[in-house]
Amino acid sequence: MWKWEAENPKGTIVIVHGAQEHHGRYTWLMDQWKSNGFNVIMGDLPGQGLSTRRRGHIDNFDEYIEEVEKWIKEAYLLKPPVFVIGHSMGGLAVIRTLQEKSPLLVDGVILSSPCMKLLHQPKKGMDVLSKGLNFILPKAKFNTGLTVDMATRNEEVRKSASGDELYITKVSVRWYREVVQSMNIAFTGIEKFPEVPVLMMQAGDDLIVDKFASETWFNSLSVKEKSYKEWEGLYHEIFNEPERDRVFRFAKAFVDLQIGGSD
Repeated sequence: MWKWEAENPKGTIVIVHGAQEHHGRYTWLMDQWKSNGFNVIMGDLPGQGLSTRRRGHIDNFDEYIEEVEKWIKEAYLLKPPVFVIGHSMGGLAVIRTLQEKSPLLVDGVILSSPCMKLLHQPKKGMDVLSKGLNFILPKAKFNTGLTVDMATRNEEVRKSASGDELYITKVSVRWYREVVQSMNIAFTGIEKFPEVPVLMMQAGDDLIVDKFASETWFNSLSVKEKSYKEWEGLYHEIFNEPERDRVFRFAKAFVDLQIGGSD
């Protein structure tokens, strides 16, 4: 876990990265929040980035939940109010954390292209095979087939990722099964999501997650204050896209609204 502190902070932002990546890919976003008067807390999820667990593998999705809970609690010790941003699988991890660990003191949630359903599902035979391998060879790895070019149109980010040794290309069978199960629970346990303001921002041209599944989950959410924004033409990583300044301003407006003012 890493902390960046602003002068006279208005609150703290917790950023939860997505699958295959790590917190280092969010330097730009961290700088934006910090320069606008917010502390930032980020870390690497188990099995990713600089974490000590085997890369691309988890034994249970609860490992993510426990980690995100720890970051949120640390944020409140640093400076409330606390807002949580979860991107892609990180968005799923945030949802599942709030479902299982409520009540957590969170003042608002921003979900960035959350992973509620993968756009390209494995063929039926492969899916069945993964269920068997989950018991026999849970740590066996396979290539995800996901590339940075599918995630963003930003050439600078693409070039940076091409030389990123921490970027994961293979994940374990157990990791895949745990993510699939967690996506299902996010839907079946939606009534457990706490009364927290939610902003969901979804890439309009998402090549990685199914945007319609994200919208379906959002429409089923019964919280009193929620907003949905689809960014037409943007790829999966909306905070890395060429239009990311606009995306950030939209996210900041949501946070400013919750704390009762704006700059």
